[in-house]
Amino acid sequence: MQKLKKRAQFLEIASKGQKAPVPGLVLQVLPRGDGNEGKAGFTVTKKVGNAVVRNRTRRRLRAALRVVDASADLSGLELVLIGRDKTRYRPFSSLVDDLRKALRKTGHLS
Repeated sequence: MQKLKKRAQFLEIASKGQKAPVPGLVLQVLPRGDGNEGKAGFTVTKKVGNAVVRNRTRRRLRAALRVVDASADLSGLELVLIGRDKTRYRPFSSLVDDLRKALRKTGHLS
C-alpha cells in the first residue's frame, strides 16, 4: 500500500467516498477502479490523547491494515482509517475483524 500524504486527498475521499463506522475505527473508502496499488491514510484526532497515544493508535491501524491487505485484494482503493478512543484498548484480533467488517459494509470485501 502507498501512503496518502496530502490533505486534498483525504478531503476528496471524505466527500466522495463511502463511510463505514465500526467499534474500533471509522473507514472511508473511495474506489479508483484503475487496478493500481491501493493507497491508505491514517488519522487520529487530539481527542484520542497525546502524541504518544495517537502514534500508538496509528501504528495499530497500520498493522491491522497490513494483516487484511495480505489476505484481501485492496488494489484500486483509496482508504482512510480514522482512529477512535476505543482503537487503543481493542484487542488486535478484534481490530482486524472491525476492519474486515467495515470493508464488507462498503462492498469491497466478500
